[in-house]
Amino acid sequence: MKETSPLNLYKQLPQTNCKKCGEQTCMAYAAGLIARTRKVEECTPLVEEKKYAKKLEALKSIIAPELKMIYVGVGDKQVKIGGEDVMFRHQMTFFNKPPFAYDVTDAMEEAKLVERVKMISTWKKFYIGKWERVEMIAVRSVTDDPAKFAACIKKVMETSDYPLILCSFNPAVLKAGLEVAAKAKPLIYAANKDNWKEVAQLAFDYKVPVTLSVPFDLDALKSMAVTFASMGLTDLVLDPGTAPNGKKLQQTLQNFINLRRAAVEEAQRDIAYPVIALPINAWLTTEDPVRAAYWESVLTAAFTIRGGALMVKHSLGAHSMMPDMHLRFNIYTDPRKPVQVKPGIYKVGNPGVESPVFVTTNFALTYYTVESDIASNGIDAYIISIGTDGIGVQASVAGGQLNPTKIKDAFGETDFKFEGQKYPAIVLPGMAAKFSGELEELFGGKVKIMVGPEDSGRIVGWMKDFWPPK
Repeated sequence: MKETSPLNLYKQLPQTNCKKCGEQTCMAYAAGLIARTRKVEECTPLVEEKKYAKKLEALKSIIAPELKMIYVGVGDKQVKIGGEDVMFRHQMTFFNKPPFAYDVTDAMEEAKLVERVKMISTWKKFYIGKWERVEMIAVRSVTDDPAKFAACIKKVMETSDYPLILCSFNPAVLKAGLEVAAKAKPLIYAANKDNWKEVAQLAFDYKVPVTLSVPFDLDALKSMAVTFASMGLTDLVLDPGTAPNGKKLQQTLQNFINLRRAAVEEAQRDIAYPVIALPINAWLTTEDPVRAAYWESVLTAAFTIRGGALMVKHSLGAHSMMPDMHLRFNIYTDPRKPVQVKPGIYKVGNPGVESPVFVTTNFALTYYTVESDIASNGIDAYIISIGTDGIGVQASVAGGQLNPTKIKDAFGETDFKFEGQKYPAIVLPGMAAKFSGELEELFGGKVKIMVGPEDSGRIVGWMKDFWPPK
């Protein structure tokens, strides 16, 4: 969707301000469509009344993402692949982070297969207020045996409800897998120049999305995409080839850029599909598992930045997974809206009447850093998160989003009572030290204002020197 003006979307709406969508005005609803916080279906008059039929079709066309969005899986675990509108994050934002799919094979012993599937589907890491998880499982056929592939998929589905990628170039193997998993709407990988007719028929018969694999030949890849589209198959994922090193790696990255540019800047609808990357190919470069895992992480980072919409990976080692989870989180966080926590008072540990109250802002990175530094040192405390529109301490002090009046009012909006505390005091972050005098006046001298360290990592030392207050 290249449209950024709510006014142009407003022209396609009923313009009655009926409020049925949940917004007060049609203009506000139009702005929500651009931000993707609202859906077309929420405007019930537009959808239900025949007189708006042309406007409805026009609106759907306008707001459709430049890069087609593909759905894999069913239920609450379903993933969205693609659906982006810009080349670079700072132009607006990215909406759908690339799912990470970790592999299992049909040659694994059942016990090890189940163990790995459980590791994949239960892995999680709390990072800046959100749980980061793996999203998919890629089932690879290495035996080329349809029966073994089907049995493997059946066991995977019994163990996990994660969306699947069925990986084989043998149509007979893919068909055996689809007979087990078609209702779960897996992505099949892949159609190539040798098997495309049979795989296209499978995608049509079982109504599942399909990957088109034409390594290092974008013209041939586009030709195959056009062929599949002419057959009514438009739930496509493109595989332009993933070289793990050397000059081919440079070509891989350039192909990813060229495909994204063709979709979002040049409006080449014939090839405007999400792209799959295979960082797992790092394991082809070395027999050293540590080196392979690190290089897989490097490749994942590169492809995440360069427009990869789906990653197939192998290593479940923390040294490989964590950097890519963090990078993906940061790249796919809306730069227009800082990550925030809800303003209010929070408990760390089991605070009581002798516990300190630390002040910080509601910028998530700041809040969770302070919380972690307090909790990891076994300190029982309260933290009050002040609403600063998600701006950190130093910037909000300088910009006025954090000020003595706001801090005083924030306590008034909670049920926290200083009268019940043995040491009625609050601890300001060191960068807000200048507020201490005015805050004491606002609290009428009934609350002691203390100045903590500028770095929350020094709170444990500060506690030894200054708490309880004398």
